[in-house]
Parts: sequence; C-alpha cells; structure tokens
Amino acid sequence: MHRFNLLFALALLATGLPALESDQQQPIELSADFADIDESKGISIYKGNVDIRQGTIRLQADLVTVHHENRRPSKMIAEGGPVRFSQDTESGPVKGRAKRAEYEVNTENLVLIGDAVVVQNNDTMRSDRILYDRIRSVVRAGAAAQGKQRVRITIQPPAR
Repeated sequence: MHRFNLLFALALLATGLPALESDQQQPIELSADFADIDESKGISIYKGNVDIRQGTIRLQADLVTVHHENRRPSKMIAEGGPVRFSQDTESGPVKGRAKRAEYEVNTENLVLIGDAVVVQNNDTMRSDRILYDRIRSVVRAGAAAQGKQRVRITIQPPAR
C-alpha cells in the first residue's frame, strides 16, 4: 500500500494554521467502493464514496487519483460534487469544499478549483480558485490564483 501520510496531512492545511501534531502520528484509513492500483503506470484510483481519515483530518470525494514517481506519491487529484475536507487545528476546526482539489507533493501547493470555500470559526474565503503554497505560507485566490471570479471573504467580529 502506498504511503499517504505526507500527502493528506499537507493537503488539508489550506489555511496555513498549525495542525494538530497528533494527526501525523495516526494511521491513515481509506475506504472506497472501488480501488485500482497500477504500480506499472504509477497511478492509484479510488472511486465511489471515497473517505480518507488520519486523526482529525478527513477528505471525502467521489474520485481520488494518486500519481506516483518511484513508488512515492507525487500528485493527488480529488474530484467530487463537491470534495470536502476538514481538520482540527490549534485555532479551531477548518472545513472546506471545492469541485476539485489538486496537491503537488514536491512544491507543496494545494489548489482548490470550482466553487472553492474554506471556513474557520465562521470566517470564510470563497472563489472559483484558491491556491495555498504551504512552503511560503501564501494563500492566493481569484485572479491572483489564475481564477476568473472575485474573491469573497467574510470575517466575523470577535466575540465579546
């Protein structure tokens, strides 16, 4: 079985907030209606009610394709109606969704494409395209991420 540890732990850090370190120490559990792992082509495909969990991290999609180079994950593409993810962080739970999520392992870039939304503590960011560069801790949305829609951000006032 291919190692998803780094792939999914990083793929769900779309807000740049510190994740729970205990998540990385937990086993990865994957369930799907269909799995096709072709080591000769370097592609693993999971279809139908794909549910991936590691600690507090959860990814749900209709289809997840993992590309491998030298038996190591290099790129993950999740598609769905929509793809959903959630994770607990030190600053509270983070949830998100998009029609498609692409993660490049080498560059540690996560791109949420199509009706992308990221929510934490009732604060939201929406656009057709949200890019998170984990190495640089940079979030880009809308035209800055090669999207076509305006970015809509809602920040709730602090509780009294």
